[in-house]
This record gives sequence, structure tokens and C-alpha cells, in this order.
Amino acid sequence: MQVLRLLLLAIGLFVATPALVTHYVTPAAAQEVQAPDYNEWEKQAKTAEQTLADDRASNTALEQLRADIVEWRTMLTAAQSINAAQIETLKNQIAALGPAPTEESPDAPEIAKRRAELNDQLAKLQAPGLTAVEAHSRAEGLIRQIDARIRARQATELLRLSPSPANPANWPAGWAVLQQGMKTLSAETTEAWSNPTRRSELKNNLPAIVFYLLVAAVLVLRGPGFMERMTTRLLTGVSMRARNIAAALVSLGQFVVPVLGTVFLVLAIKASGMTGIRSGALVNALPGAAFVFFFARWIASWLFRIEGSYAPLTERASEARFHSNLIGLVMAAEIFRTAFITEVRPPLSMAAQAVWAAPLVCIVAVLLFRLGMLLRPRPSEGAGGAKEFRNTIMRLIGTATVVVSVVAPLLAVVGYVAAANALIWPTVGSLGLIGLILLLQRFSTDIYALAFRKGEDGREALAPVLIGFLLTLLAVPLFALIWGARTADLSETWTRFSEGVSIGETRISPAAILALIVIFILGYAVTRLAQSALRSTILPRTDLEKGVQNAIVSGVGYVGIFLAAIVAITGAGIDMSSLAIVAGALSVGIGFGLQNIVSNFVSGIILLIERPISEGDMIEVNGQFGTVRGISVRSTWIETFDRTDVIVPNADLVSGVVTNLTRTNLTGRLIIPVGVAYGTDTRKVQAILMEIAEAQPLVMVDPAPSVQFVAFGADSLNFEIRAILSDVNFKLDVQTEILHQINERFIAEGIEIPFAQRDLWIRNPEDLTGRKRARPKPPAAPEPSRDHDGSDLSGVHNDPDAEGDDA
Repeated sequence: MQVLRLLLLAIGLFVATPALVTHYVTPAAAQEVQAPDYNEWEKQAKTAEQTLADDRASNTALEQLRADIVEWRTMLTAAQSINAAQIETLKNQIAALGPAPTEESPDAPEIAKRRAELNDQLAKLQAPGLTAVEAHSRAEGLIRQIDARIRARQATELLRLSPSPANPANWPAGWAVLQQGMKTLSAETTEAWSNPTRRSELKNNLPAIVFYLLVAAVLVLRGPGFMERMTTRLLTGVSMRARNIAAALVSLGQFVVPVLGTVFLVLAIKASGMTGIRSGALVNALPGAAFVFFFARWIASWLFRIEGSYAPLTERASEARFHSNLIGLVMAAEIFRTAFITEVRPPLSMAAQAVWAAPLVCIVAVLLFRLGMLLRPRPSEGAGGAKEFRNTIMRLIGTATVVVSVVAPLLAVVGYVAAANALIWPTVGSLGLIGLILLLQRFSTDIYALAFRKGEDGREALAPVLIGFLLTLLAVPLFALIWGARTADLSETWTRFSEGVSIGETRISPAAILALIVIFILGYAVTRLAQSALRSTILPRTDLEKGVQNAIVSGVGYVGIFLAAIVAITGAGIDMSSLAIVAGALSVGIGFGLQNIVSNFVSGIILLIERPISEGDMIEVNGQFGTVRGISVRSTWIETFDRTDVIVPNADLVSGVVTNLTRTNLTGRLIIPVGVAYGTDTRKVQAILMEIAEAQPLVMVDPAPSVQFVAFGADSLNFEIRAILSDVNFKLDVQTEILHQINERFIAEGIEIPFAQRDLWIRNPEDLTGRKRARPKPPAAPEPSRDHDGSDLSGVHNDPDAEGDDA
């Protein structure tokens, strides 16, 4: 009863799922959509068009304008479905009136009048939606124009040629910026100290400042070393399955703790009230710089760690770790440089910007070049499979890093400083993100191995590979942001992806695909649940044979999966009629390529219905003899007597000759030939063999066994024991026992079992010994009788020189 209740519950969920998915996936269709204010939209659209025509707005203003139009586009998208239910009803009513009238077959007056009324109503209901479609197209065009304008500005800025920082004539401009910046910092400090209000604020906040400074000192100076020692101790001193997971969690403190200490330092400085505009910018940049530096240290310590279960990415791990730490330090310096020149008024000249940016680009390029060379693994013989793939990926990453480290400083020296910055720093960020993905993949692999008790072999399973692929896929937006993509670009890409693609009148969207997957999974679960109930609870209580039960269970499975697919497709809102032509064209080609599979499939259905063979039958097909262990739609599994599995296509079982030894019953005949020597009493032999056959437990009494004297053989008198066994599966066992008893009785009775004998005659033995046999002297020829005239009457002429023939 419990199984039946679960089955009914699953069927109820299966039936209700399409409605639930439709309700939650497309909520706009379930509620009335309000028409937008088209007058306000007209004002917004004209403002955007005028702004684009003037081309004086900044990128920030254009981004805000774009965000406003995106909100309007969302409202206009929803407005396109206004009156959708009524429109669908009217279309059905018009279709019910029959095909559109023609000159040859006009409508009747009543039908024509009704068709006109319905068409008028349909036009009125479609008008708001058509207006929304037109406005939506206008919004799409404005968004594309804004995006194109911003991209054009970014490209112009990226390809701007600045004065070469290698020209000494441009160095004074950079030195002047440094001098002016230091004067500004000194002036801000002096002004803050001379302000009594700020001094009073400093005095009041002194206890908090001291506390913040103490916490910052402990976390920044002592925290990283303490966390690193704990991580090393977990990796080397603890013998446990979860040591990698525990060490990874603890190691997060190597950059979290010092960054937190930096935050306390920033709080202490701000609590003093002694910061100005430029010094405040530097203080605000302090946590970001600390995060970059300590994150680089943490990543390098894990990727290039010699201890632990994972091998380092390079043979020279210490050198790679050193260069990674320096790259993090230079990147932190770049953050401070950017903050230092941001608040400069007036803005820096192009020469000053080039002089300030180029040195750090060149320094990080040298470090990246060496790191890229270290990341390129040496070619190793015998490396294949996953290891070879990893080596290939690392080789590509290392090569790309080396190329960037060469190109970027050349661009900076020539004067394309913006292009150099846009190339070198995203490369550093991409390397950090790749390292983070690799660490997350290792961490998730350790969790998988621990959860499923896979041990060290679990790292080479399929699940870790899929996890790594999923992490890489999720990191694609982050890579795009690192390389300069705008968040608006990502949101627009997601919007396009969410809308899906149109195939005919059907739109395939992620929501539709999700609905299809959910409905099909539920239908598949219901099918398996029904099969389990039939196999374990319902069918065993019937009088059906085992083969019929298996056929019913298999049939329910195929029908259930087919129905689940149909319900999933219709529930997802996919119109199959628009795909019918494509499916028909594909079916022709697929039919030729899969005709053998289709033939085996149809043959499998025939086997399940007609049941010429069943599981457990002993059959012989295509020279293979064994027991049927399973029948699927495509093939049948036969287990031979030597315990090997033979997969036979079902088409061979239907169209070929199949010998089924146990189709109707388990009885079968056993024939054992026996030969005795010539001169043996045949009646006695027959009696002995009959006695042995009748004594076997599996030999049936009706029909009784028989012993036949069948032939006079070349070497023996041939008999045959013929008996019907009650269970042919024990045929070899019975035959073995009968042969043992025959041998024992024949020895006791003195009956000889002959074996073939042959006499060999060597014609020329002298050729084998190497000695030539003496030729015998021929006998004297008899005197021939002669005629009275002396002629020879025998007709034999004697030649005295001729030799006689060998006898």
C-alpha cells in the first residue's frame, strides 16, 4: 500500500507539474499587464536621441541614460503580452469559422458578418501590443547606439598615442607630479594638525586609535605566519582523510587575517581625522592593495607548494612562488599609483601619465616573463591522457604570459601606455583567477573524495573534471570584467540569453529548457516508480510467466519515457508542429544511418511480445551456446558455460535459427556412444549399459532409457546409450557419471575398450640408414623352345646385356 500511495502521489505531481512550471516560469501571463505611459516614454526617448546627437555627455552619464532605457525596455517587453488571453481566444473563434473566404468560395452572410466582428475585436486587442512592440524596437535601437558610442570612446582611449616615457624630455613632467603630490600630502597634514577641531577629535579618539593599531599590528605582522604554520602542520603532521580540506580552510586566514588587520589600520587613520583628499585616497586604497598582495602570496603558496597531496605546477616551485609574491607587490603598488594621481587637479598631462605608468608595466613584465617560462612544463615521454591535457593547458598559459610580457612593455615604451595597461594588468588578474579556479577545483575534489570515500583514486574520476568545467564556466563573467567588459554588457548578454532563440513560431529559452528538464525528470521518476511497483508488488502475485512479467515492465518503461518526453515538450511550450518538417528531413538520413539499430529495436519488441526465448532459457545461436541472462530492446545477453558474456543483436534471434533447449520444459535427450572390442559378448555389454543408465536419478523412467547396438566399426563394436533427462541443465554431470561407471564395470567384467592400431611398412629402409642394399643376381633365363628351323617360339628375346628387375 505504501508503494501504491507513493505511485499515486508521483502521478499527481507529474500531472500538476506543467501547470506549476507554467505559473512560475511565466508569471506575466498569469496576471494582467498594465500599459506603460507612452508620453513619458516619448520624452525619455527624445532626450536620449538628443544626448547622442550632441555627443557631449560623459561615459558615466551615458551609462545612467542606458540604465533608464533598459528599465523602459523591460516594461515594454511585458506590455507586448497585453490581452494575450483574449487574443488567443479570438483567434480560435476565427479559426472555428473555417478557412478565409475566396472569390470562388465566399462566406455565407451570417458567417461573413461574424468574421468581420471578430476581426475588428482582434485588431483593437492587438493595438496595445503592437504599440509596445514598436516602442520596444526603439528602445533596443537606443541601447545599441549608446553601447556603440561607449565602445568607440573606449577604443579611442585605448589606442591613444602618448609621449614616449623613454624620452628623457618627458621625465620632468613626471617628477613635477611627484613633487606636487608630496607637497599636497604635507600641506594636508599640516592643515589638519593646525586645526583645533581635528586635534580635539584626535585626542578624543586616541583610545580607539591605539586599540585599532594594536589589532592591526597583530593581524598584519603575526597573523600570516601563524596561519601558514598551522596549514603546514595540518598537511604534514596529521594523518587523516580530510587533512587537505582542513588545511585549505585554515589557509584562508593567510590573506583574510592581514587584510582584516589593514581594515583596522584604515579605521585608526580615519579616526585620527588627519586625512585630506589625496591622503584619504591613499588610505582608502590600502585594503585593496593589501588584498592583492596577500591573495597573491596565498595563491602562490598553494599552487607551488612542495608538500601535500598535489604536485606543484612547476619543478622550480620556490622560484615561482618568489616571482608570484613580487607580482602581487607590484600590483599593490599600481593600486597606490592610481589612487595617488586620481585626485590631481588639474588632470595630469599625457606625458606625466606615461612616465608614471610605464615603469611598473616594465617591472611586472619582467616578472611575468620569468613566471611564464616556469609555468611551461617540459615535454615528457609517456605522458598521456589527463596529464598530457594538463601539460598542454599549462603550456598555453605560460606561452600567452610570455607573449604578453614582451608585447606590453614595447607598447608602453612606444607610447601606447593605455594599451599596455589594458594588456598587462588583466593578464595578472587572469592568472590569479585561473589559480583560484584550480584551488577551488582541488578543494571540491577533496570534498567529493571524502564524501564518497573514493580515496586518492577519486581525484581522477569524472566528477572532479565536471566540477572544474563548471567552475570555469561560472568564471567566464569574471574574466570578461577583468578584461574591461562593462556590467551593462554582461547584463545585456544575460538578457539575450534569457530571451532565447526563435525557431519558427517557437522560442527556445532557458526557462523553457528548465521546464522541459524538470517535467521529464519527474516523468522519468514516475515511470521508474511504476516499474518498481509492477516488478516487486503487482506482477509477482499474478500467474504470468517470468518472461511476460519482464515484457510488461519493459513496455511500461518505454511508454512512460515516451509520454514523459511528450508532456515535457508540450509543458515547456515548445510547438512541435514547426519542427515537424525539420524532423521529417532528419529522420530520412537518420533512418539510413541507424537502420541496424532500428532493426534490432523492432526485433527486441518482437522478442518481448512473442517470447520465443526468455531469461533462463538455454539456447544456441550463431554457434554460441549458453543461458539467456537478459533481454533488452537492442540486444540479448547470453552467458556461456565458460562464464563469458556474449551480446547477440536481437535481429539475429528473430531472423536466424535459434535452438532453445528449455523453451517448453527442462527435459532433454542424452546420447553417449560406447565401443567395445571385437569378440565381446554384445548381449552382456547391452545389459551392463542398460543397468548403468537406469541407475541414474535424472534419467526418466517414461520414456525409459535404451541401449542400441548401432554398427560394426572399423575397430570396435559400437553401442549408444539414449536417455531422456528430467533437467537438461545437468546433462554434462550425468554424462560424466555414466562414463565413470562404464569404465569401472568394464574393468571388473574384463571387457576391453579398443583403440585404433595401424602397422607401418617402410618401403626403402636403406634410404633412412644411408647404406645401399646389394642388388640380387637375376635367375638364369630358361632355354627357349625352338622350331625345327631354330626360331624362338616364346617371343621373348634375351639380351645378355640387360639386367633383371628388382623383386
